[in-house]
Amino acid sequence: MTGCPTAELVIEAAGLGKAYPVFKRPQDRLKQMLMRGRRKYYDEYWALKDIALTVRRGETVGLIGRNGAGKSTFLQLLCGTLAPTTGRIAVHGRVAALLELGAGFNPEFTGRENVHLAASVLGLSDEEINARYDSIAAFAGIGDFIEQPVKFYSSGMYARLAFAVVAHVDADILIVDEILAVGDAAFTQKCMRFIHRFKERGTLFFVSHDINQVSALCDTAIWLDSGTVRAVGPAKDVCHDYLADMYREQDKNDRFRIGGHRTPPPPAVRSRPDVRDERLRMSERRNAIEIFDFNPDAPWFGTRGATVANVRITTPEGAALSLFHGGEEVVVRIACDSHVALTRPIVGFLIKDRLGQPLFGDNTFLTFQEAPPAIPAGRSFEASFQFQLPYLPVGDYAMTVAVAEGTQSDCVQHHWVDEALFLKVVSSHVARGLVGVPMHAIRLDMS
Repeated sequence: MTGCPTAELVIEAAGLGKAYPVFKRPQDRLKQMLMRGRRKYYDEYWALKDIALTVRRGETVGLIGRNGAGKSTFLQLLCGTLAPTTGRIAVHGRVAALLELGAGFNPEFTGRENVHLAASVLGLSDEEINARYDSIAAFAGIGDFIEQPVKFYSSGMYARLAFAVVAHVDADILIVDEILAVGDAAFTQKCMRFIHRFKERGTLFFVSHDINQVSALCDTAIWLDSGTVRAVGPAKDVCHDYLADMYREQDKNDRFRIGGHRTPPPPAVRSRPDVRDERLRMSERRNAIEIFDFNPDAPWFGTRGATVANVRITTPEGAALSLFHGGEEVVVRIACDSHVALTRPIVGFLIKDRLGQPLFGDNTFLTFQEAPPAIPAGRSFEASFQFQLPYLPVGDYAMTVAVAEGTQSDCVQHHWVDEALFLKVVSSHVARGLVGVPMHAIRLDMS
């Protein structure tokens, strides 16, 4: 690794490609060795081809794609553990990577010995490792097992120790590849806290099949497909297109379409209540929420066997709302049109924050699972969801709505509409967490 000649760029790839030889017969491999390249006895499989991209310091980049898309190969090229077949990749800064569970660990070594081994490979001196060892061991939290050979470790203990090392090597670029999937909840939360702190000073490459996690954590997403870059752009947009493409593959009749266009959030313009409701509404921290009209041109995908015609938020009595407050009883009404006969319709909604992170939502499947209503072609129908709204922090929110057919695990997506309507929270008392829960009673008793 070298110092960064351009202050902003930390990763540069141009014409990058990686090919692997594929031999049809074992003896062909021997023939290839003997011929020393004068004749080719293999076919080439291009795991990556003609990759061109740049990443700037401080960016958080999500890498998404199906199995076999080339993600792992790209990360190994990025780390320098593979050499490219064509093109070049330049990395400016220290890279710390969690590519595979326990990669770089010697199974016969103890956890302590592997800490020294892995940290030295990542560039720390013996003095630096000794100074940070206690902190690494505390982060890993595996107790006396750190003195045992790692071949006896569970997958979660492997992950704890590996992450603890990379969290202490002062990396400029951190690569996390699905390793958080094996840790327990407490460890995962600890890792996420570290990742959020790291984002303030370094460049993060985050690889996951969970597109909601990518949308929430990353600024930019790179979509690899069959070894090439399918799309690069804002994480929310690329993840939407990736999700649409996965549903497209399930459509056997070639009816699947993608449409609409993105618009920025609009400018700013009762059940059992929270016990503080009146006080909150009279204060500057009242949870005031503006609603904007349904956008029929919002980004969508699906087969359009049924379509969403309108989305409204009303009072339980049906009165339209343009401004309401957190903690109120509201009804989300999703009006749909059927263009083909529907045997097991499902209608649902999802509220997301500005990062595309899902907060809450629901659908009709469970309620009508035992006796799904059949809807003939050419009919209009409406799904409604009545609930007590949680309190939301200040910011912009979007509602995704969808009409599908089948079950929650196996369905035809007729019409999925992202950002069908926007909500804007202009004031709130919620300072921590994603949402606030209305409290029916708060007490402070002395015994």
